[in-house]
Amino acid sequence: MEEQLKEFDTLLKLLQLEREADFEEFKKMIQHLPLEQKIAKGFCWHPINITKSGHTVGDRAFVILERTKHFDQPHKFRAGKMVNLFTKRPRIFNPERSGIIDYVDKHRMKVILNAEDAPNWIIHDDCGIELLFDSRTYEEMRKALERVKNAKGDRLTELRGILLGQRPPQFGAHPVVHVPELNASQNQAVNNILCSRDVSVVHGPPGTGKTTTLIYAIRELCKTENTVLVTAPSNAAVDLLTERLAEINLNVVRIGNISRVDESILSHTLEVQLSKHPESKHIKKVRLQAAEKRRQAWRLRRKYGREDRESRKRYLDEAQELSGWAMQLEDRLLDQIITGAQVITATLVGSVHPVLTNYKFKTVVIDEAAQGLEPATWIPITKASKVVLAGDPFQLPPTIKSIEARKGGFDVTLIEKSLLRLPYVNFLDTQYRMNEQIMQFSNRHFYDGILKADESVREHKLMMEDDRPVEFIDTVGCGFDERMNPEYQSRYNPDEFQILCEHLYLLLDATKAELPSIAIISPYREQVIYMKEQIEQDSRLEGVEITVDTIDGFQGQERDVIYISLVRSNKKSEIGFLKDYRRMNVAMTRARKKLVIVGDSATIGNDSFYNDFLSFCETIGGYRTAWELMVQY
Repeated sequence: MEEQLKEFDTLLKLLQLEREADFEEFKKMIQHLPLEQKIAKGFCWHPINITKSGHTVGDRAFVILERTKHFDQPHKFRAGKMVNLFTKRPRIFNPERSGIIDYVDKHRMKVILNAEDAPNWIIHDDCGIELLFDSRTYEEMRKALERVKNAKGDRLTELRGILLGQRPPQFGAHPVVHVPELNASQNQAVNNILCSRDVSVVHGPPGTGKTTTLIYAIRELCKTENTVLVTAPSNAAVDLLTERLAEINLNVVRIGNISRVDESILSHTLEVQLSKHPESKHIKKVRLQAAEKRRQAWRLRRKYGREDRESRKRYLDEAQELSGWAMQLEDRLLDQIITGAQVITATLVGSVHPVLTNYKFKTVVIDEAAQGLEPATWIPITKASKVVLAGDPFQLPPTIKSIEARKGGFDVTLIEKSLLRLPYVNFLDTQYRMNEQIMQFSNRHFYDGILKADESVREHKLMMEDDRPVEFIDTVGCGFDERMNPEYQSRYNPDEFQILCEHLYLLLDATKAELPSIAIISPYREQVIYMKEQIEQDSRLEGVEITVDTIDGFQGQERDVIYISLVRSNKKSEIGFLKDYRRMNVAMTRARKKLVIVGDSATIGNDSFYNDFLSFCETIGGYRTAWELMVQY
């Protein structure tokens, strides 16, 4: 036991290494830059206009703001990020307020401030917002690891033992459930989740309906449990779960930050549900009264007469009493909303939101578990008696910034460990996205050939002559060397993209009758930026809807046709990001009907993974050289 618990000591050390690396990167990128460079690099909006302010759950102030310049400037602001609201106006007392982004909507964002009231200076010009380093997330992960490590004689101790592989999970009897919308392996996973007494795992490769399976499992759990806690690593994933659960008429409450601001998500947030309650107007009125009392006290801060001091104290006392009253009323309403919900949704870290402090759940469902750091995954587990882990360890891994932490195994997720430790895992064996040939290489390399293509997609093809579902266009010998952006240390390859375009032109000519949906993706952001610029200027592609993004940015999406620009072409056969085969698995499995990969076989061919892929393409007749396309034009 002591030896196994040392695993948590190791995780704590690796977590600290990751925190330090993240902070150093933040300092290097942001902290010491002048304001103009922060704006140019997308780390700051300035100037901004505050369009609304008020109070949210827990008597915390919020502001809604919009930028008034640089609308075409890309930015780094995302839901859940720590930010600093500031004013450049001279002689302002306390000219900064920290907060967390609730959501970002194009050029607008909502920020929850770490304060009872919004500062008075927001009414003036010359305000701005900038990113801060987020130590809060690391602190919550550290606390969760400490709690799991030190657990003794409770339910968390038992769950820890199972997830460490010290004893097998237990399953009880349960009436067999058959969901008509699901296939055999999906139904088996649902029944396994229902029968589980402690831990169950669902392994869902691309296109196998993992999230759909979870949605129906959660519906069944809600028939016997008061409230199910449903989590995922990212706000986007949680928003999707919220929307899907609401579609099957479950009462869902979304806790924390949101990445989408459409009504389908907003209406399920805790704040909106609270605001719709008849009592909320009364709470708001009391909060406004308390805020006014604090403002009156603030106006007397530099007056030292006896009456002024007494008045100031009276105002502060009255404000505290009013805030306490509002808090009591709000707590009562929050309890009604949370206990009345069938499902609570939140991110892994968001599950420690203050409104959930005193709540325990019978079951926690963790979707996309292969993208969550292990310390973060333990956070919601500490609040539950039963755990469902779902994901695919052969798709996008969590982002690790510390090389040393990665070497120590920090990128190995809890679901990966569970696949090795637990005697049984639910494998979803049928995919509904890809032509069988597109699936074939990933199936062989990652899934032991077990995955099947459903009949509805097995022969998925474009309406064109001589269509090959998988093609590799080889730029070897063309002199298409990769280039480097020295500022961002990101690579791009203009010539490779031109060859990709030649193929794209031919495809568009051949499918004029029914244009397919198309995406062009790459591991390198600089290549994505370059491709977007070129497409905007290309008259031949005018009016053609093409999505261009990084592999990570395209996560969770699919198109009829996927082009992948590998970028790397050098004499040393250095492949960099391409060495992350899981990321390439994601890229290769986004296509429904056609996958086209453009790259240099001399650069990638020394790697066994890509060498196998090149051999696969030759076997199925999907290999062609860039020279063929160059001759045609």
